[in-house]
Amino acid sequence: MKEVKAYVHRTRIADVIAALKDCPCWRESQAARRHNLALYVVKGSLKPLDNEELHYSLDIGDEIVNEYKLELICADDEVDEIINALQTAGRTGQPVAGWITVTQLDRAIPIE
Repeated sequence: MKEVKAYVHRTRIADVIAALKDCPCWRESQAARRHNLALYVVKGSLKPLDNEELHYSLDIGDEIVNEYKLELICADDEVDEIINALQTAGRTGQPVAGWITVTQLDRAIPIE
């Protein structure tokens, strides 16, 4: 199993979620429960798309952008499909519009 994390612009989050839910691996009977998509609003350093995205943080003492962090768990054979959906839907036209990381999980145990 893998854990996939992605950091995307707030303006792309709805399209990214729709693209994930449109993946064949997501639509399988038990897959939606298995993937357990989690979303977080985080303060990051992505290049802002416009001045509305750019904020100044007094805590950090620097400019930040509110972006979204997505986390989900998937089977090894689903990773490429999920990455493709994230990359396609997360594009903004910038050279770097976000980041995707994939980590190997030793175990993932559902709470039943």
